[in-house]
Amino acid sequence: MTLPLFTPDQDPGPSFLGLLDRLGMAPPEVTGSLEADAIAHGTTVLAIRTVEGVVMAGDRRATSGNFISHHSMEKVFPADRHSGVAIAGAAGPAMEMVGLFQLNLEHYEKVEGSPLSLEGKANQLSQMVRSNLSAAMQGLGVVPLFAGWDERLEQGRLFQYDITGGRYEERRYAAGGSGSLHSSTVIKLRHTPDLDFSTAVDIAVEALFEAADEDSATGGPDPVRGIYPVIATIGSDGFERMADEDVAARTTALLERLGDRSGR
Repeated sequence: MTLPLFTPDQDPGPSFLGLLDRLGMAPPEVTGSLEADAIAHGTTVLAIRTVEGVVMAGDRRATSGNFISHHSMEKVFPADRHSGVAIAGAAGPAMEMVGLFQLNLEHYEKVEGSPLSLEGKANQLSQMVRSNLSAAMQGLGVVPLFAGWDERLEQGRLFQYDITGGRYEERRYAAGGSGSLHSSTVIKLRHTPDLDFSTAVDIAVEALFEAADEDSATGGPDPVRGIYPVIATIGSDGFERMADEDVAARTTALLERLGDRSGR
């Protein structure tokens, strides 16, 4: 790979956000107040560590107050080849943050000639969440989950954030959004140290189903529209989103098990 040469005054630097700021193209700060009911919010996302890496999942519903604003919103995205991010909170700023995060990682790799370490990626996202604090105070908070495969440690790692940009590494699982309490309970009861991807995916499907059963802002599976949770695995082979057909089959199997249990 041949790297471009820059004069000192033309060097873009490793930070894409820093480059935007120097060019006067940084995203504007939010001022004033906004009505919470007018803002679409993504609801429940979760991530589970396994011996093979990390499973990330999210429901498909976005709400504006008491209204369902979107039935098929996606909340789980690849950050780069070996990491992913799941978003909960104000949908517009969250989508913009994910796009800028992806560009920042791509920019760093092109300028430096190698990808940023997983620790560095987690720190970059922390800075982006912190820079959104003024918007969060106006009702546009974004609280992501970040996970990836650490090639140095040869294991999956998982990070959770708070609204101020605080970064916390989780050893077992993490959940965010309005249905996080209910989904966390399911994961907590079923999580074991020797989980593989397949079992963790089944747990994620059940956790989102139970969250939707208890939380009106979390969307459950919708066979009529063909809408199912977005689920992805992140391991040594990188980020891979599961096919909707596979998620649908696992959801059907879960519903059959629950039906048999209630019929006894």
